[in-house]
Amino acid sequence: MAKSETKKAGGSNATSSGVSPVVLAVLRGRLEQIADEMDATLFRSAFNPIIAEAHDASHGLYDAKTGDTLVQGKEGLPVFVGVMAFAVKFVIDKTVDNPPEEGDVYIFNDPYEGGTHLSDFKLVRPVFRNGQIFCWLASVGHWHDVGGNVPGNYNPVATESFAEGVHIPPVKLFRKGQLQTDILDILQTNSRLPLSVYGDLNAQISALELGEARLFALLDEYGDDTVAAVFAELRARAHLQMENHIEAIEDGTVSATDWLDNDGISDEALPVAVDVSIKGRKMILDFSRSAGSVAGPVNISRSTAIAACYVALKHLFPDVPANAGVLDPVEIVIPEESLLSARPPRPVGGYTETILRIIDVIFTAIGQIDPARALANAYGTINALSLAGHRQDGSRWVMFSFFGGGHGGHSEGDGLSHGNAPISMATIPPLEILESAYPVAFRKWALRADSGGAGAQRGGLGAIYQIEILSDGADGFFFGERGRHAPNGVGAGQKAAFSRFSWQAEKGAQAALPEMTSKKVGIKLAKGGSVLLETPGGGGYGDPLDRSADQVMDDLRLGYISAEKAASDYGLVLDAGGGLDAPATEKQRTKIRQSR
Repeated sequence: MAKSETKKAGGSNATSSGVSPVVLAVLRGRLEQIADEMDATLFRSAFNPIIAEAHDASHGLYDAKTGDTLVQGKEGLPVFVGVMAFAVKFVIDKTVDNPPEEGDVYIFNDPYEGGTHLSDFKLVRPVFRNGQIFCWLASVGHWHDVGGNVPGNYNPVATESFAEGVHIPPVKLFRKGQLQTDILDILQTNSRLPLSVYGDLNAQISALELGEARLFALLDEYGDDTVAAVFAELRARAHLQMENHIEAIEDGTVSATDWLDNDGISDEALPVAVDVSIKGRKMILDFSRSAGSVAGPVNISRSTAIAACYVALKHLFPDVPANAGVLDPVEIVIPEESLLSARPPRPVGGYTETILRIIDVIFTAIGQIDPARALANAYGTINALSLAGHRQDGSRWVMFSFFGGGHGGHSEGDGLSHGNAPISMATIPPLEILESAYPVAFRKWALRADSGGAGAQRGGLGAIYQIEILSDGADGFFFGERGRHAPNGVGAGQKAAFSRFSWQAEKGAQAALPEMTSKKVGIKLAKGGSVLLETPGGGGYGDPLDRSADQVMDDLRLGYISAEKAASDYGLVLDAGGGLDAPATEKQRTKIRQSR
């Protein structure tokens, strides 16, 4: 039990904030429901499949003065909730000399102060009570196309943010409840898909309007003071629970380093490194050993890096309430001019790849201290793919999508196969939706055998996708990672497979490979041409020789591993009929152990 609690939830005694445990539980659920309804409203209303189907968006409630996260929705991207605290604070600071008024809504996509990249548009709305701002509501969603050199905006060769899309500072989309149509005109004019911009924007506006209506109803029912006290109590509990978790970890320092393939410009590996120090009830995450800022678009802003730390810690300590209190006892050290503290106009379009590596190294480091919490690396790349062309009627089409892979093995079981990236709750868009919206056909969509790292708990499998072009031609752009640095295992658990990307310019042509392994622009595809993506699995957990023969045979039967892998990784020898030769198997496992 957290030390600030006086009685079990449901008792009559008040919490430290003066709110009864029953009211606290009820209001926590009601507040989370407001954010969840905002999520659902946007997902149902957006035009863009990346929001409507993949749920690449998020909503939350934020502190009136600091912008700190108060409550987040459960269906949106956790990394968005983390960076949106910085986005709201950005608006607060920008409006000191020109305070907001009732009915105002701010819009912007600044990736340096507000976090992430230019595709993610933020709408921030102050909620007024009795003439004062009670809190802020915020919505963020990944728009389909916001200009720049590459349709879909994942430009792997950008050297400035100007090549990644239009950059909008915080401006008023609504003034006292009146839509500023000139702002809408600017946004639509700077997109290859203006109708998509219009639909997504209106969906976000609807989500904020519903959120405000639901919050007003709650405040009228329980009173402003009670709800404010609940906000304070939830943060205090998150802070206390994190301190308790940290205190339970042995004092000391552990380190972890992983690598990005390259920055898309210079073909050199880039370290992402963390030193985790535990000192009593405080944790220090020091990223000073990471690479400096680079020319290509794998830089991230400080706010984005901090949000990635938040997501990693929430994975490791899932019982802690999801608000700003999670980071209160955590010091995060990021030097200036680091890969993780980009300033304008450094390109940041591929931020997803770098924050996934932050999460990987935090998992690896904490796993050295507490193996029971250890998670082998997940596949570690969203494999962003853009395909674009023109239909027969001359209209433009742009398909942007990300793709799944395997999650790492862990102390309680095998990793998830064909899952989503750990930075989010986003889903992989269904192929039926993509095929109905764009002139493409998925010729393969399957699990990738032998892609999960071998271990006592096997890594989950990645996937294979082959996409054929049905229109007269298309341009392709690919931005991925893990082409040269595979996801790591835990202990004796083995690495997962590398990511592989290739394409055929036309049907039957020889497959081509990107020079930078995991990044490529300007792919020319004729009708019948195709791209092939093979995603990594997750790393393995523990010694593969400790995996039971029955589990390995099940993996063989299901096609998850090959007979060759069963022998080389797990020491299982099959007889001529494909069955398990038990005496030879034990002899082979003993031989492998002795050779180590």
